Amino acid sequence: MKEPILLLPPHTLGLPHHITYTWLLMLILLIVGIVVRPRLQMVPGKFQVILETVVGGIYDFFHDVLGHETRRFYPLIATLGIYIFLCNVMSLIPLFDSPTNVLNTTLAMAILVFVYYNYVGIKKHGFGYIKHFLGPIPWLAPLFLVVEIISHFSRMLSLSFRLFGNIRGKDILLGVLFFLVVLSKGILFLVPLPIFVLGLFVSFIQALIFALLSAMYLAGAVEEEH
Repeated sequence: MKEPILLLPPHTLGLPHHITYTWLLMLILLIVGIVVRPRLQMVPGKFQVILETVVGGIYDFFHDVLGHETRRFYPLIATLGIYIFLCNVMSLIPLFDSPTNVLNTTLAMAILVFVYYNYVGIKKHGFGYIKHFLGPIPWLAPLFLVVEIISHFSRMLSLSFRLFGNIRGKDILLGVLFFLVVLSKGILFLVPLPIFVLGLFVSFIQALIFALLSAMYLAGAVEEEH
């Protein structure tokens, strides 16, 4: 697929386009964080109230999944959710593209989640973490072990391919509609608008699913095996 024309073409940096967009978004988020943090006050203004409401709502949502571990894992889960959502919607901006429509990006985040939830599971349970893989029936433990290992590795594929496939499909559809608008010389300008709304919805849902599944994997890794 031909890459879109960029305000900052990837080849000027000698990098693939998804890496350029990834670092650009990270830089924007870093600048926003630096600018906003000193402005936070004990007596919040309207913008801070909205921000705290959103952050608190997300926290309460994931508290139902993570329980008393929410405070520990919330920074990672919220960062993944917000970052993935912004990556997803980048293609809705003219001349930009979504880093998450490249499998390398989604797989990298899936590997991060896989390594981290197994790390915290081992850290909490030690060698006893293996009980999560042995199932409830002792004499079937070898079979459960093989099945669970395959299941856990497949989580990386599930996380990465689901996000990649949905965002790639969204971007292809938007590209086709943009091409049709160009051919129609603007006559069909209003046609893509419902698709843009749908693209925004898909971007949000896919970010939520990735963050929610990550939270479920973390919750499963630290819970006590019965």
